Amino acid sequence: MTLHLIKLCVGADSIDDLREWVSERSMMAIAAGLEPHSAHTTRMVPKRVDELLDGGSLYWVIKGQVQARQRLIDIRTFTGGDGISRCDLVLGPEVVETALQPRRAFQGWRYLKADEAPADLSNLGGANDLPADLKRELSELGLL
Repeated sequence: MTLHLIKLCVGADSIDDLREWVSERSMMAIAAGLEPHSAHTTRMVPKRVDELLDGGSLYWVIKGQVQARQRLIDIRTFTGGDGISRCDLVLGPEVVETALQPRRAFQGWRYLKADEAPADLSNLGGANDLPADLKRELSELGLL
């Protein structure tokens, strides 16, 4: 059964900011002769790895709304130089825009059940063509 993660996208003010960051990381990986994946390091290691890697994604909360997702490719655990266990969430290079879904701030990541995850915006018809501010406003009104 597929399971997802959800996390605040700290430092990004928009999906374009996230896409730029992912693109930079992908180019750095390609230059180093690696696959064009980005990774996000987190201190807490998920326990439900098999479910996450069975088609799961990392959903990004930007400015109080779930706005995008990236496919989870791998979860690699390691111990840092300080002796603390951490993991890299290895993410696919594509940032997929999703329907907006309001979320309060939280620390770290949380599991997100597949039936609670917002739909990809491409599956919602013409909503993808709307400006970001209008999409956010329509979402807040419950119309999108």
